[in-house]
Amino acid sequence: MRRTIAAGAAIAILIPSLLTGCIKKVDEPAKEKETTAVTSAANDPSTSDADQTEAASTEPAARDENTSKAVSAQEDASRENGTEADNAQANATEADDSHTTEAEADISGTNKADSMKEEEKDSKAASAASTKGSGQVVVYNWGEYIDPDVLEQFEEETGIKVVYEEFETNEIMYPKVAAGAATYDLICPSDYMISKMLENDLLQPINFDHIPNYKNIDQIYIDQSKGFDPENKYSIPYCWGTVGILYNKSLIEEGDVVDSWEILWDEKYKDNILMQDSVRDAFMIPEKMLGYDVNTLEESEIKACADKLIEQKPLVQAYVIDQVRDKMIGEEAALGVIFSGEAIYTQRENEDLEYVIPKEGSNVWIDSWVIPKNAGNVENAERFLDFLCRGDIALKNFEYITYSTPNKAARELIEDEEIRNSTVAFPTEEMLKNCSVYTYLGEDGDALYAKYWDKVKSS
Repeated sequence: MRRTIAAGAAIAILIPSLLTGCIKKVDEPAKEKETTAVTSAANDPSTSDADQTEAASTEPAARDENTSKAVSAQEDASRENGTEADNAQANATEADDSHTTEAEADISGTNKADSMKEEEKDSKAASAASTKGSGQVVVYNWGEYIDPDVLEQFEEETGIKVVYEEFETNEIMYPKVAAGAATYDLICPSDYMISKMLENDLLQPINFDHIPNYKNIDQIYIDQSKGFDPENKYSIPYCWGTVGILYNKSLIEEGDVVDSWEILWDEKYKDNILMQDSVRDAFMIPEKMLGYDVNTLEESEIKACADKLIEQKPLVQAYVIDQVRDKMIGEEAALGVIFSGEAIYTQRENEDLEYVIPKEGSNVWIDSWVIPKNAGNVENAERFLDFLCRGDIALKNFEYITYSTPNKAARELIEDEEIRNSTVAFPTEEMLKNCSVYTYLGEDGDALYAKYWDKVKSS
């Protein structure tokens, strides 16, 4: 899974040297369809007032029975003797009053018992509410970007139903959210898109007091996020990665060192070079080579980068996206621009493949969770965020999607020592000192990049 940045959709800003990399989305084809996965939540048990109703029904029955006996006694006594009848009536009335008093006492006792039962039930319900939620949380995320078992576990632990919908690209997600066509409680955009959403007032601040597990996010990635969320008020890092060069050791000429973007302009590798068919990832390479800011809006610099790409184009086998991974595994090319997450996958399939972040620097990206301003279930969204920040849950997601996690507690739980210490998954600060994040550059900037990207593609 991998992020695709549409023509002119984003630009980047240089970040401090305290950057730490991430694994790019490995398989964007999985993002080709938006689907909604809705799982069921447990229903709360209902209660009954049968006991109270039954007790209450005894009062008229007791009265009727006693009254009937009294009337019968009166009639018999009257036929025998008027005086005895009067006495019988008096006795019957006294008996009726006595039975009525007893019946009322029974009812009162029953009502008190039922009331105590109801209070006990209410107390238990209140206790359960402290650990179980209600309602739902509506999540909008990339395809194949969370372990399905994590969603089920959250529902089981909290009683909150997860309504889950997927998007293919940031550019598909954004207009849907901006137009209010649907209401979501949590969304997972990429760095530059978060910048755009903030600029257009689409997000609300996160109450971090409600997310104690936020402490598990490594400070390095929190600092890095300031490139698109300057005050760290609106986002929580979820996954991250880098862009670099994947090369086949058996196809690189002896003596050649792959540590610079310059090798992609080496004529020895004509028709053996794969480039990303993405405006920002393509322009980022000459921008780093020429020492420009990857978020530059200077037209002269953008034009110089376009000229550099046009110069290289005769050497390029193809501009592709997902095919880089498969072509490199199949040894159809010697060099390819790829995302770190995909690189880990390819190395499992072909031991001759190596990944490097060029010394000039590259792009480092972060996908983060945000809460839209019109979210309808904010408390449930906060509970879901806190759940995702747990070390064991972050580990599950890392193992499922294979993208680097910013969760230090999860990294400590990785059992495979090779993965835990992988510089592809977790680059060093030195490796990332020249890396930058993309930020939104505005409609005019988008148009400027699109203009020169068209020139490259049509040359």
